[in-house]
Amino acid sequence: MTKRASVAAILLVSVVAACSAPAGEPKKLPPADVRAAGLSGFGGMDGLIAAARKEGELTVIGLPHTWVNYGHLIERFSEEYGIKVTELRPDANSQQQIAAVAEKTPPDVFDLNLDVAVANADKFAPYKVTGWQDIPDDLKEGRGLWYAAYGGYMSIGYDPRKMSAPPSYAALRKQGITVALPGDPLRSASAFNGVMATSLRRGKPDAARGVEFFAGLKKARALTAPEQATAVVDWDYLNLARSAATTQNGKPTWLVTIPHDAALASYYVQAINKKARHPAAARLWQEFLLSDDGQNLFLRGYARPVRMEAMQMRDTIDRDAARKLPKAVGTPVMLTIPEQDAAKSYLQQHWARQIG
Repeated sequence: MTKRASVAAILLVSVVAACSAPAGEPKKLPPADVRAAGLSGFGGMDGLIAAARKEGELTVIGLPHTWVNYGHLIERFSEEYGIKVTELRPDANSQQQIAAVAEKTPPDVFDLNLDVAVANADKFAPYKVTGWQDIPDDLKEGRGLWYAAYGGYMSIGYDPRKMSAPPSYAALRKQGITVALPGDPLRSASAFNGVMATSLRRGKPDAARGVEFFAGLKKARALTAPEQATAVVDWDYLNLARSAATTQNGKPTWLVTIPHDAALASYYVQAINKKARHPAAARLWQEFLLSDDGQNLFLRGYARPVRMEAMQMRDTIDRDAARKLPKAVGTPVMLTIPEQDAAKSYLQQHWARQIG
């Protein structure tokens, strides 16, 4: 059924209901199908909200409060809908989130790397949010098993008191600059993508180039920990969060730039546990995250909402928050799953040997 036909059907149902219900009686919502793949199974948003409030709870996992504004997102959702949010292991990575399905208290929803979501799609329930048409096709599974909510670009955060804005990753090899990754690329998605960003040449990734880049920094004794570094290669939303938290005499002591010759982008995707104990609340959570309100809250956490282009066209974007994002020039590179798999295999074999 097309979007227009769906709207027409809903309007027809509303008219029939209005004509048949005695005056003065409260509107009765149809029985909710809590496993529905869309709002129609709940009789619209009012029905979904009613079903979610009846459940009264939502269980999330892997959502640190300081990560892309999740603290405010959780607080706003709970206050707006009167739903208690139970937060399991905020530091859980994507694989640990999936493993938690078998635990006594499983999560209702997930926030995952794309490769982990694709590999575990059989564990998810299909659901297409209201803003489905605004999500690019390559950032959603056709049946609604998973879809992106926010993302960002790999960037260089740097101390402007110690170095000028680096135009490229190659500029980080300059003498006197110390560089860091935000963790071990064999365990951290952010650090892995940092290596891959430095590996890009004319839009093509090569894990060997990335490992060679950091091996050269180590040999020059310029590879260090983030808290000691002049520059950190990390997602722009995390470097921007560092910038907001570090000022001196009213001026930022940490600035962020995206190299013009190597714009690597990636998105985190949402999914619903098909065995969710709170299926209606899980679906309402997705509606909230993909709503204009939820997307702008991600933006205020320096992440790029997946519906950003559509919101800009409709003028529903938070313009002040959008202006704070560093500019990304050219067509962004998004690693395919085969490219990620090949790169991870290469790093497993060579990173420890060359970097330690």
